[in-house]
Amino acid sequence: MPANQKSLAQAIRERRSTPSFTGEPIPSSDLRQILDAGLHAPSGYNMQPWRFVVVQHAEQRKRLRAASYNQAKVEEASAVIVACGDRDGWRKDLDEMLRMGRAGGMPESYAAQAENSVPAYLSGFSELQMTGWLNKQVMLAFTSMMLMAEVLGYDTAPMEGFEQQKVCETLKLPLSYWVVSLLAIGHLRGPDKFDGGRFAMTHTVFGEEFGKPLK
Repeated sequence: MPANQKSLAQAIRERRSTPSFTGEPIPSSDLRQILDAGLHAPSGYNMQPWRFVVVQHAEQRKRLRAASYNQAKVEEASAVIVACGDRDGWRKDLDEMLRMGRAGGMPESYAAQAENSVPAYLSGFSELQMTGWLNKQVMLAFTSMMLMAEVLGYDTAPMEGFEQQKVCETLKLPLSYWVVSLLAIGHLRGPDKFDGGRFAMTHTVFGEEFGKPLK
């Protein structure tokens, strides 16, 4: 493992939301490895409804900053991955998902069932339910990308401070896209963020039912 790389356990424990970046360019090979980690995340029905817009050019990062409450790290980062969910993705991608599944050994009985059950389930979602479903799916991929970036020796900052409509307009996103979060990636400039600490396991984890300690 190269000197600047971390183990996954290190990346999870040591990661901080980077307050400021140097702006040093990120090699395309590293960026693709980070994106690939996200693309291999699990998703409901394997529908993979995530869509990612990678913003690297200075002028576009400047515009994205204006849509993100003027947060400097958007413009400072080497790259910003805008993680979105496509509300209509399942309509367009169901056939391809089934084709890939069959090629990978999906039983025909499962494929036949999914061909009916996926549209029946997702078409019944309200806008609020679809947004909630997309948030869950996209954040699985988002977290995989964030941790891969950390393993490769980069610093990251997940960002929820942005204006939905302005980001959509800046990136010319389709109407079916919902922006979930921004991931700024680069190298830390200046001091790292303080360690905010984490609640003890006894505070947040229970065994078998709420209120019972995990044994």
